[in-house]
Order: sequence, then C-alpha cells, then structure tokens
Amino acid sequence: MTLAAAVLVTVLYAPAHATELVYTPVNPSFGGSPLNGPWLLNSAQATSKHKDPEAEDWNSAFKQRTPFEDFNDQLERSVLSRLASAASSQFVDSSGKFIPGTFETGSFTVSVVDIGGGTLTITTTDRITGASTTFRVVQP
Repeated sequence: MTLAAAVLVTVLYAPAHATELVYTPVNPSFGGSPLNGPWLLNSAQATSKHKDPEAEDWNSAFKQRTPFEDFNDQLERSVLSRLASAASSQFVDSSGKFIPGTFETGSFTVSVVDIGGGTLTITTTDRITGASTTFRVVQP
C-alpha cells in the first residue's frame, strides 16, 4: 500500500506540463494555408455527386478524331474562309477602306454602317435563326 500511496502523492503534487490549444484553420478562405486550396478543391470535386446536365462529357474532349473528321473540319473552315473573303471584298475598296452597304448570301446578311467619326459597325445576321452579332471597326 505504500507504493500506491507514493504514486498517488507523486501524481497529485507533480507540476502540470501543458500548452495552449491553438486552432489553425485548414481552408484558405478562413485563414488557412493557401497551399491547402487545390487539395480541398480536388477533394470536394472527387466526392461531389452533382453533375451539370449541360456540361460536356470530360472524356469526349479527349476523344480520338479520325482523319475523315479532321478532313471535313478543315474543308468546312476553308469554305467558310472563302465565303468570308468574298463577303469582305464586297465592302473593301481598292485602297483598303470599308464601303458601307449590305451583302446577302443564302444564309447570312452582312451590313456595314458608317456611324461617323471614321467608325463603322458590322452586323452579321443569320437569316434562318435571326441570330446576329455586331462589332465596330475604326478606319484610319
């Protein structure tokens, strides 16, 4: 019993060695290390069950294209480039300046309008869907 009493006295009267508890956040948004950001994002994306219904399938972006698909894409770009060149030649004089007017193809209408101060607006309209895009050009 003296051994138990000696242990009890030692435990009760021994100095306590403790340190403060310090909270360190993990998330960089709340003061944590910025190096934790990518890890937290990847972890959240890996465990997320939510899918965007309009998002393109990740694997389809890396789909192997056939030479036939590549050829058709290149041919389509070439034809569109020639159409764009033909359309733009209708609006450019021999000195390289744009001439206001309207040019129509089977599917598109291109309008060049002088709005003053050497600035032109060029509007391309899809005649089938009605969608259009407009940009401005400043002539020297």
